[in-house]
Amino acid sequence: MKIYQQSVTLRERRRGFHIITQEVEHALPQINELKVGMCQVFIQHTSASLSINENADPTVRMDFEMYFNKIAPENDPDYRHDDEGSDDMPAHLKAAMLGSSVSIPIRNGRLALGTWQGIYLCEHRNYGGNRHLVVTAWGE
Repeated sequence: MKIYQQSVTLRERRRGFHIITQEVEHALPQINELKVGMCQVFIQHTSASLSINENADPTVRMDFEMYFNKIAPENDPDYRHDDEGSDDMPAHLKAAMLGSSVSIPIRNGRLALGTWQGIYLCEHRNYGGNRHLVVTAWGE
């Protein structure tokens, strides 16, 4: 069994849902050495998250942003945690709902994503800054 791991720094992006599949693939080219395996992508933040979803139609990502803003709105008077601004607590809630990692099978040296699937960086802050990932792949 082979195991590979790489830290990745993603450039700052505006709030929203962004496809980062190619950045993940470029970060760990050793994936192409694995006939069968798994790749885990983990984000080291509590106000951004990861997801796998539609990679072709950008309106899907717009609708994601609209939906999550409805279920975790800014300026809710019941929030206690607001030290970093009105988008802070909603960002934590959104990240908790979506999660901090995704796992993708590796088949014949490639991520075995479906035809219309991509890895999303879900940026929940207005000014989240650079985001840090740990990408780990293992297999044979």
